[in-house]
Amino acid sequence: MPGSEAAAAIICRGLSKTHPGGVEAVAEMDLAFSEGLTTALIGPSGCGKSTLLRLIAGLDMPSGGTVSILGRTPAEQRREGAISVAFQDPSLLPWLTVQQNVALARRLARQEPDPDHVARLIALVGLDGFAATRPAALSGGMRQRAAIARSLVTRPRILLLDEPFGAVDELTRRQLARDLPPLWQGRGTTAVLVTHSIDEAVTLSDRILVLSPRPARIVADLAVPLPRPRPADLDQNPQFRAIASLALAALSCG
Repeated sequence: MPGSEAAAAIICRGLSKTHPGGVEAVAEMDLAFSEGLTTALIGPSGCGKSTLLRLIAGLDMPSGGTVSILGRTPAEQRREGAISVAFQDPSLLPWLTVQQNVALARRLARQEPDPDHVARLIALVGLDGFAATRPAALSGGMRQRAAIARSLVTRPRILLLDEPFGAVDELTRRQLARDLPPLWQGRGTTAVLVTHSIDEAVTLSDRILVLSPRPARIVADLAVPLPRPRPADLDQNPQFRAIASLALAALSCG
């Protein structure tokens, strides 16, 4: 099993998914994700990365196998706000303000209102002064920041990120990738990130899993032993380039 079950926050045993019509998205897979670390999933388009993330979140039902999140089912953990998911589309409710969109996540998780915590998160993601603004008046990067704040407001122990920076321009993407990860990495949150960018995977993660073309199988399991906090010029680090090269080689052979 890639990863050790000792101190694992997420354990997948024999996990598989076949869509209606017989399309096999995820082959039988055993995985363990260490608590407090960030793991990136990379692979060809359509290989099953997002499907695997949705299976972990409990948003899709597996065709076989099980997922355990901190010893309980994904559905149980999601109901209590222990799991949070951030997608490429921020999916903010257009009739609510930034403050209301972020606070809504606590109400849906049946958590007590905490306006001070909501305000702190809004400020931490760089939206101080925009709490009363509706999504239509925000840029794409600002909406993504609001979505990240919403995903963190329940203080989740598991954070699942499906290309959260994929819909913004390159400059904004780099800024978000630098500014936002410390918000969850400093809280001991276990994060799983789907990305198409090898550089983003190396920058953000402690571990990279390279998936094969559909059905998804693990073809490489790479450690990313780079120091944190990670500097803006990390991509000039020889070790960074070496890990990126290994990931690219695994993708090419997968």
